[in-house]
Amino acid sequence: MLWVIGIGLIVFVLASLKSCWWRPSVGLEHPRILMYHMICDSQSKQKHRGLRVSPEMFERQIAWLKANDWTFIKASELLTEKAQGDKRVAITFDDGYEDNYSQALPILKKYDACATLYLVTDRHERDWSVSKNAKHNSGDLMREAKLSDAQVAEMLASNVFELGGHTLTHCHLPSVDVATKTFEINECKKVLSETFATQVTSFAYPFGHYSDDDVKLCEAADFSTAVTTDEGIDTQPNAFRLKRIKVSGKDNFFAFKTRLRIGFRGHI
Repeated sequence: MLWVIGIGLIVFVLASLKSCWWRPSVGLEHPRILMYHMICDSQSKQKHRGLRVSPEMFERQIAWLKANDWTFIKASELLTEKAQGDKRVAITFDDGYEDNYSQALPILKKYDACATLYLVTDRHERDWSVSKNAKHNSGDLMREAKLSDAQVAEMLASNVFELGGHTLTHCHLPSVDVATKTFEINECKKVLSETFATQVTSFAYPFGHYSDDDVKLCEAADFSTAVTTDEGIDTQPNAFRLKRIKVSGKDNFFAFKTRLRIGFRGHI
């Protein structure tokens, strides 16, 4: 009988470490920045399954935020008066997948929500995971449909989305020389601004990897904020090193609420 109790305690401890339900919540006065990539169903053999949140789960998340009185803001508003007060949440999408238009946009409209799209300028026919690690050359991300310029324009016209920079080619900034990273950062802002006749004031570091030089280049390019993939909720935000909450397609709804409460899921 004791061994049954022992196993139960071990399972309880492991589950607690994974969910972190016992951790105190981060104050609701601190804005949450949610990070998404794709809104689509995931196949069991696909790689990058965590990047794919199902449309049903995404709608459940947005509906819950709306029903629980969260105020949706855009990344450009994170350090403004609109971010002041309790329960502010910024929804962000990285890269520029077609389902951001076909799946996410109607759901965001339905719940009167808004979002920021960090768009790779040259996003077609690329498997950008290779730029970080050649071993990642699966072709999986290349096969995912990407947004057309016409779709992006419609997303902007809806006033649901704003645009943010994400380099020209989803460049792994720490791996290239200063001249290349400067061009990738500056030119992506120029191309997006001119193509879509819109202001581009926020930036997302591809892969979430960045150096002090990259931060300085974003400041010099006249971006006002830059987001990372460092998980958490900022209580003392650095405008160019903003943390985000990773929304994973592998998570259940309890995990989503845990991430929203403390900034991450757990230790395991």
